Amino acid sequence: MRSVTGSDRLVIEGCAVITMDGARREFVEGHLLIEGNRISAVGEGPAPGHVSARVMDGHGCLATPGLVNTHHHLYQWVTRGLAADETLFGWLRTLYPIWAGIDAEAVHVGAQAALAWLARSGCTTTADHHYVFPREGGDVFAAEVQAAREVGLRFHPCRGSMDLGRSAGGLPPDHVVEDRDAVLTATEDAIRRWHDPSPESMVRVAVAPCSPFSVTAELMRDAADLARRTSVRLHTHLAETIDEEDFCRERFGVSPLDYVENLGWTGPDVWFAHAVHLDDTAVKRIGASGTGVAHCPSSNARLGAGIARAADLRAAGAPVGLGVDGAASNEAGSLVDEVRHALLFARARGGPRAMAVRDALEMATIGGAAVLGRENEIGSLEQGKLADVALWRLDTLPHADIADPVAALVLGAPPPLELLLVNGRPVVERDAALTVDESALATQAAAIHKTLLRKAG
Repeated sequence: MRSVTGSDRLVIEGCAVITMDGARREFVEGHLLIEGNRISAVGEGPAPGHVSARVMDGHGCLATPGLVNTHHHLYQWVTRGLAADETLFGWLRTLYPIWAGIDAEAVHVGAQAALAWLARSGCTTTADHHYVFPREGGDVFAAEVQAAREVGLRFHPCRGSMDLGRSAGGLPPDHVVEDRDAVLTATEDAIRRWHDPSPESMVRVAVAPCSPFSVTAELMRDAADLARRTSVRLHTHLAETIDEEDFCRERFGVSPLDYVENLGWTGPDVWFAHAVHLDDTAVKRIGASGTGVAHCPSSNARLGAGIARAADLRAAGAPVGLGVDGAASNEAGSLVDEVRHALLFARARGGPRAMAVRDALEMATIGGAAVLGRENEIGSLEQGKLADVALWRLDTLPHADIADPVAALVLGAPPPLELLLVNGRPVVERDAALTVDESALATQAAAIHKTLLRKAG
């Protein structure tokens, strides 16, 4: 890289470019011009000459939009590797008592570690669904917002909640649930403190009761009202497992989708995590309503939940993005791996033509941006959009002879990340995070993991 001191202009040239713009333009050898936090030009061939611009030689690389993670539980980084052979409900019963011991320090370290690894896997924007708020844990929501600022990712924290404890027929133990009025007050406070609706926002808050088996109908309905009154988005887990389907039919007499739909939980301001167990009618209803879906292939496979009908949901008109999901149900925590797994699982379910490599990458970029309501700002490389860019090195041994760079990225091993820009700022260079000390974080996370296990007995 040739740098000029004081310049806020960066030219990347000589790289293949996958824009994901409306025309899905691709350039075998193209350029990007970034000025401040915006993309000011993208096109074929070398960039026009610019005074006082840093110039980066991108030969051997592929430029894509920064990847968008639409579902995660960051704090779970410090509780990984437990209940490794359990179903979702068995896994939750094992982990709930351990999560009850988290505090602001644990969440801050776990979030930093998970976010740093997301960045290393090409992610520039991530949602997080945080729904465990121990009474003595301090301000855990603020802790993860601060972690995202330090790592440098664009962040959509979702203020989750649980108010249906085991004694009332729910799954979580009573000591990890909250009072409904307290939830609504805390959620509105989180929106007031952290939500930034501006076009260049680095933090946007969503309202996110946890799931049908951990939240009362009253809270689901009130949460939807709160979100719409404050103009923020709605998020929850839905139709993840057969156990959830059985729970809803036994308790409410309807399917999970019927249940939440009756509470006002469909529409273009809503997105569901997982949506694995849907029949044809449910797929069509989700698509017709414009409700988004966070497809989490690795976590769903890890817990044996099944394979979501991502291709069918896309065909029905639903915005579909990808999600890493919780770091304790996807210990890898790599978003680029989800692109590969989404493709392979779709083909395992529906044959080799069920999903193309570019469809899988689309879900990770402009598809994820649409799920979060930000397709006009991020998710593609085009003039005027925010400078969230991933530059992948494809000229090393694992990828050098793969003819199609998109096939190399999606079907090949995760490639080295030459550069990751978030809002125009470098967060990863030459496959190393710039904003955190990975070695120190690993030591801190391991220590907190041991402390949480000891506290849980």
